[in-house]
Amino acid sequence: MSDPNTPANPAGQSPSGGSGTASSTAPNSTPLPSQEQMTARTAADAASLLEQTEQALKGVENSLHGPTPAPFKLEELVGEGGPPEKISMDLLHDVDLDLKIELGRANMHLDEILKLRKGSVVALEKLAGDPVDVYVNGRLVARGEVLVLNDNFCVRVAELVGSDSPLE
Repeated sequence: MSDPNTPANPAGQSPSGGSGTASSTAPNSTPLPSQEQMTARTAADAASLLEQTEQALKGVENSLHGPTPAPFKLEELVGEGGPPEKISMDLLHDVDLDLKIELGRANMHLDEILKLRKGSVVALEKLAGDPVDVYVNGRLVARGEVLVLNDNFCVRVAELVGSDSPLE
């Protein structure tokens, strides 16, 4: 007969759910690795990662220091016949330039300007015989002296601005 303090086990199974034989380990479990095995596995993983990193760095270095590009070569900008012996000034005939000759300057108040009439004399800051300034497109390019030739005013260029020697 069965003992009332012991639960009934159908088909003779053990309390652990097995087939009647007792086991010291739980079903479907694997033993834990030892400290030495874990250290060996970590060292192997680190070595593998180091090797992969070195290969990646070599790949980057090869792409940076790959084949050198061919030098860029510009083509000649002249026509088929080669460069002309002498460039003609005809190229500049249609270029408009604004040329101004500054004889001198004066500072005047508005009331002085309103008093100007035909025959009034305006005193300039430059003296007679001082060189005049020659401006091309608003830029000072030369200085010269005023002449009268065939009843026309002219300017003889005496020096180019930026040039050390006078024009001869």
